Amino acid sequence: MNKNWTLNAQYDKTLTDKLATMLADGRCDADSSEFKTYSIIAQLLFQRGITDFDAARRYFSPQLSDLHSPFLMEDMHKAVERIEQALKQNEKILVYGDYDVDGTCAVALVYSYLRQSCRQNVDFYIPNRYHEGYGVSLQSIDWAFENGFSLIISLDCGIKAAKQVEYARERGIDFIICDHHIPDDHIPNAYAILDPKSPQCNYPFKELTGCGVGFKLVEALIRTRNEDIKEINRYLDLVTLSIGADVVPITGENRILAVYGLKQINTNPRPGLVALFSCANIMPAVYKKDGFFQKVLNMQDLLFSICPRLNAAGRMESGNTAVKALIADNSTLASEIANDINKCNDERRKFDRAVTKEALAIIEADKEIAERKSTVLYRPNWHKGVIGIVASRVIEHYYKPTIIFTQSEDCLVGSARSISGFDIHSAVAQCADLLEHFGGHKSAAGLTMKEENLPQFVMRFEQAVTSIMQKENMIDVADSLNVDVELSLNDISERLMRLIKRFEPFGYQNMEPLFATSRVVDTGSARTVGTNHLKLSVIHPHISSQPYDAIGFTLGQKLPLIKNNEFDICYHLQENNYNGTKSLQLNIKDIR
Repeated sequence: MNKNWTLNAQYDKTLTDKLATMLADGRCDADSSEFKTYSIIAQLLFQRGITDFDAARRYFSPQLSDLHSPFLMEDMHKAVERIEQALKQNEKILVYGDYDVDGTCAVALVYSYLRQSCRQNVDFYIPNRYHEGYGVSLQSIDWAFENGFSLIISLDCGIKAAKQVEYARERGIDFIICDHHIPDDHIPNAYAILDPKSPQCNYPFKELTGCGVGFKLVEALIRTRNEDIKEINRYLDLVTLSIGADVVPITGENRILAVYGLKQINTNPRPGLVALFSCANIMPAVYKKDGFFQKVLNMQDLLFSICPRLNAAGRMESGNTAVKALIADNSTLASEIANDINKCNDERRKFDRAVTKEALAIIEADKEIAERKSTVLYRPNWHKGVIGIVASRVIEHYYKPTIIFTQSEDCLVGSARSISGFDIHSAVAQCADLLEHFGGHKSAAGLTMKEENLPQFVMRFEQAVTSIMQKENMIDVADSLNVDVELSLNDISERLMRLIKRFEPFGYQNMEPLFATSRVVDTGSARTVGTNHLKLSVIHPHISSQPYDAIGFTLGQKLPLIKNNEFDICYHLQENNYNGTKSLQLNIKDIR
């Protein structure tokens, strides 16, 4: 099926020409190829809301000093005062977090810092996915009470735990909630709530991860205690992992944190990450070990190699294992834990493949399901630990907001995943009266429901999705490619590639630039490789004889289309590193 290519026309030529001149620093004239390069970059910046030189400078050279003060967050002073009180009075502090990457990274961060101050009086707790479920459990509060904890710091959860927080208060346990999810109308009666999305919070940046909120708490503690603020840098890698895994916008503070976190990962990775890199058979360039692929690791490497392994621990066994890997202080221990995590990941893959295959078969066999604007599937025997992954896999085949349900004790539990630009939390919220509870954000959500409500939920969720899509004009989004700039192959250069790399890290709301070039031809080398990939070399006849290697993953069926024909390509411009030799390559997303 052909996709619709939409050119992003969101730029002003006068402003972009002015910005291009400033970026070029007056070194080239308007007719030169160098100026054309800067014009392309200025256009890409404009599409990201960057229209003047100072904003471009901040974008290309983000500084940690540009981060907002943590004390702009509502209740931050109260949270710091309560922790200081606990430390002075030798109270026992429990650091509590969700079992996913964001939660375990947040726990590793806050626990590691507090452990320096009260080694004997701090511990961490990750709930069991199968026995306790998502969020703050009553079982965990009982455990904290029985073991003498008087302060719980919850991370990446807690904003919807009003009942649990009250239960803790009755037992003399205070709560500091560090969360980034959207709260209910009923806010928990906690000692302090740190949540940028809370209506009472005026913190300027609303899209921090749960780990990012934990980072802000530790920064506030370091500043209050007049410690060296550079100490906070050691935790940037954990925040970066959470940013990649939780699909939050890589803009504003998240982009600053990710830039510096990736620098740390590539120059001074913690033992647990080194061990996980070894399991994934990749290694940052700082390590030169035979048998490993060395490169400058980027957000995609974390997202596809490390985050799934950390998630697998919580999905298949316990999130405690992920925390232990991240806080390990020697390579031997880290390797042992990483190997255990890798085994969990192998097991997770088996369940993932089996459930995905079954889910796709259900859709293919049911025309009514296939024609809906949303996908909601349920089987009681599906593995609870992989339903979120399966929802994402289904979206790869049927680009629709998707929820996968399975049975858990006397309820159905579901994982919801969204498509670009669609607020799935809002759609789920419109069905709240059918749910026991739910939580999440625009990109993902979790929900629990009685089985008898499923038929009505399917109908109501479909209505909500259709309504939102019509309002946002998103009906055809599945078949659309939003092209940033049209190029001639003659526009491609090493200079352009260097400047595009400065847009990294790529991710949600800071996507890799997508280019289009019309009327190219294959040099005669086109062939299929692997399972269904298209390998070719293209030139622009009558414009340039310079050939460019190209790869089109899963586009093998397009081979007959390009034989002895001119065709249009839509692609990312990327740097290919093969056996130490770098070259420019077009990563083709579609051909017509």
